Amino acid sequence: MTDTTIDGAIEPATVASYLRQHPDFLVAYPELAHELVLPGMNGNASSLAVHQLRGLREKNAELETRLKELTAVAGDNEKLMRRVHGLMLALLRAGGIEDTVRQVVRRLTDDFQSERIRLVFFGDLAGLPDEPWLLREPHGAAGLPEFASFLEHGDPVAGRLAPDKLHRLFGEAAPEVRSAALMRVGNDALLAIGSADPDRFHPGMGTLFLDMISTTVGSAIERARKVA
Repeated sequence: MTDTTIDGAIEPATVASYLRQHPDFLVAYPELAHELVLPGMNGNASSLAVHQLRGLREKNAELETRLKELTAVAGDNEKLMRRVHGLMLALLRAGGIEDTVRQVVRRLTDDFQSERIRLVFFGDLAGLPDEPWLLREPHGAAGLPEFASFLEHGDPVAGRLAPDKLHRLFGEAAPEVRSAALMRVGNDALLAIGSADPDRFHPGMGTLFLDMISTTVGSAIERARKVA
């Protein structure tokens, strides 16, 4: 029989160093997991096995929460994709340029629950309706110095806009717009969506669907112009 008696005192640091060098120590001596005592919650002591079980339960709870979040995001993305698809179909069925822009505003309002919409056209394109949500800039992009940087890059932007940009787009209603999304629509227009909710559009949000909307609307307007 092997004598496992230890003579003399062993420094705790020596034990700790040995365990670090042999992380599989408890594999050879699993019974120690139930004998070793660790500090628990609320000052109560618990065995290593209980401590490990508690850790596994916490990790499992975190994974379940993350899975629920991912499932919710996937569901939201599916809804957005269906709405973008509906927008595409509506614009494919549209007739001239007037019907096209009216379908854009109608779909964004009804399907995407957009509160305030502005379509800013560069130049005086014939056939456009006379509506509060449609603005004309006869001098083209050069007549919109507030948006020079945005128009140069062309990527969708989401967040809070400067007062001069809000006033240019929404006029007297500018103070009611707490966040907005901007999209370049082809080479001839700018699409803006404003919301009273400061968190509806923010810089950290993905712009994939905004890019899809701008591409869809831009293509539909270009097609309507050629038909006209």
